[in-house]
Amino acid sequence: MEIVDLSQPVHGGMQVYPGDPPVSIHPAAQLAADGVNVLSIHAGSHTGTHVDAPFHVLADGARLDELDLALFHGPAVVADVRGRPARAPIDWAELEPCAAALRPGAVLVLHTGWSEHFGTSRYLEHPWLTAAAARRIVASGVRSVAIDALSPDPTPADGEEPGSLPAHQILLGAGGVIMENLTNVSALERLADPVLSFFPLALADADGAPVRAVAMAGR
Repeated sequence: MEIVDLSQPVHGGMQVYPGDPPVSIHPAAQLAADGVNVLSIHAGSHTGTHVDAPFHVLADGARLDELDLALFHGPAVVADVRGRPARAPIDWAELEPCAAALRPGAVLVLHTGWSEHFGTSRYLEHPWLTAAAARRIVASGVRSVAIDALSPDPTPADGEEPGSLPAHQILLGAGGVIMENLTNVSALERLADPVLSFFPLALADADGAPVRAVAMAGR
């Protein structure tokens, strides 16, 4: 079975959402001196390819360890929204070609193509999901949404105040999860009926966690 990696590698100094903790990774023990190699890792819960739990934006939302693990695995429905301009909205019209495939248990993947800009200021200018489209997604029964960008909501430019995150509020408010910072999404095109798995670290009381997102051909 072919397995495709959809995860951004985690390394020190990597790009994070504006204001999030920087990533620092350095040796805590080394084989020559200590008999083992151990890394010290400092990072935010939304580092790299990661998943948001409802508690990320909702005071009474479910924490990561309270969620059904089925939310982190399912058949992929890819919405090809490549070609959208910088900071352009993604409305239901752009998702309608794949609307018939949206159903409970499916993972909607918003393929913006923006992962090619990861690590640059351009990455902050990604397209974003409108509130109206988010409501239609929820109405379809989908509870897992992924995007190859920083967020399904607009990311503020340097110096701008954060916005209200309506897509987060709607998708997470329905008890769903959001996976952000996917990469290599175009590789899904060569898989028959791709299935996604993106299980997070088992962090207690967490608002989110990094994931190792992979896709494989369905059976």
